[in-house]
Amino acid sequence: MARGSTSKNSKNNNLDGFSAATVFEKEQGITYKDFLILPGYIDFAPQDVSLETQVTRNVRTKLPLISSPMDTVTESQMAITLALLGGIGIIHNNLSMEDQAAQVERVKRYENGFITDPIVLSPKNTIADIDNISLRYGFSGVPITEDGTLRSKLVGIVANRDVDFERDRTIPLAKVMTTELVTAPKGISLIQANEILRKSKKGKLPIVDKEGRLVALMSRTDLLKNREYPSATKDSQKRLRVGAATSTHPHDRERIEMLIARGVDLLVIDSAQGYSKFQIDMLKEMKKKYPDVDIMAGNVVTREQGEALIKAGADALRIGMGPGSICITQDTMACGRSQATAVYYTALMAAKYKIPVIADGGISNIGDIAKALAVGASATMCGSLLAGSKEAPGDYYYENGVRLKKFRGMASIEAMEGGGGAKRYNVEDQKIRVAQGVSGAVVDKGSLFEFIPYLMQGVRHALQDMGCRDIPSLHKALYSQKLRFEPRSLAAQAQGGVHGLYSYKKPIIGAD
Repeated sequence: MARGSTSKNSKNNNLDGFSAATVFEKEQGITYKDFLILPGYIDFAPQDVSLETQVTRNVRTKLPLISSPMDTVTESQMAITLALLGGIGIIHNNLSMEDQAAQVERVKRYENGFITDPIVLSPKNTIADIDNISLRYGFSGVPITEDGTLRSKLVGIVANRDVDFERDRTIPLAKVMTTELVTAPKGISLIQANEILRKSKKGKLPIVDKEGRLVALMSRTDLLKNREYPSATKDSQKRLRVGAATSTHPHDRERIEMLIARGVDLLVIDSAQGYSKFQIDMLKEMKKKYPDVDIMAGNVVTREQGEALIKAGADALRIGMGPGSICITQDTMACGRSQATAVYYTALMAAKYKIPVIADGGISNIGDIAKALAVGASATMCGSLLAGSKEAPGDYYYENGVRLKKFRGMASIEAMEGGGGAKRYNVEDQKIRVAQGVSGAVVDKGSLFEFIPYLMQGVRHALQDMGCRDIPSLHKALYSQKLRFEPRSLAAQAQGGVHGLYSYKKPIIGAD
């Protein structure tokens, strides 16, 4: 097809560029850097662009951003931050099942309307027990009941001010708890309870039945966060949503049961090559046993792979084999696919089943996110882009005066020795392990509370330039061939970046 020519079905002779179908019919696989999207017509502002999207069949988020289940990327703090901002985090499984379940529980308990399963202690517990709760869950306001269980008589509450200056942490809570309580009756509306909290200026509001037994709890900090983060990703009970990774190994069935019991919203079957009997059998088993829990399957890169997982019950597909910044699968295993090509073809197939695809890997800046969405992805899964942030696991250290955090692939030797990476790459029981990833470091990105809004505003501008107000309309333009693409030569790629300067400074990491 000659440059500037139109598709067979088009009546507009002024259409420049090519349809996605034409671009991806090339004999070579292409990545995000190999093409540009031609601009469309603008009749709206960037703030009018909605980034709300479907990340699985039943889980919806305000932002098309998912954190990768890597042990240097996603634990509870990352998942909480992403959910507050409108995305969702996937807790990695390079942990014991108990520790992973505890990470999920911490996210689910973080923010609520009515907390229907609050942590409760008895008057015989000690201040040390409050310390343990604060360390594990990040809060210390705890209701005290007669026997330390929910639905027994409320006798007090312990807050920070009650224990902060006590040196002896073995003191029983009976001696420090506040007993003059402001409570609300069972059945009160959320609006009425909010008003009581506002007037009382208390940090916690216990909800009790007619006999004075504790049935629920409300928190002032939760109300403030409801106001500060209106786009937070929440379930029907107003709790933050969170996902968790699992393998296909038989012993992970118990892990799955524990995760579901703690309220996990999304299970991600974490496998480097997801087109296997093990994953298909597990999908069928899990969907039969837990029909209400969404499962993201993968990783896959072809239509055949993806369709098999969808037919087995997958609620979303995770796309990518080797494009990650720390992944060497393509060089080591000689298998994989160029990421833009993989996303386009799997999304084209999955659209027939109305199943979202998630572009996993190869995302290094705002433009990559926008391009992944433009070729059919409903959301992007990011590792290196989020690693190094304040909310990522690990401690900062300095090297040559630069502040860094460790970042490693789950197929690196280090991660496989931890267990989770070995399960993901099916080498758990092998004496000789071949690495498909490396270990390294990334530069400090600061807090995601500043970084993610910057990234997402950039994506809104990108969709505005394409002439699309939201992700569904972007996909509609893609499949109707209204969205036009143009391949880029190496010279064009060089010209499209910063060039001709002696030196320069990026405004923020991820902006190029």
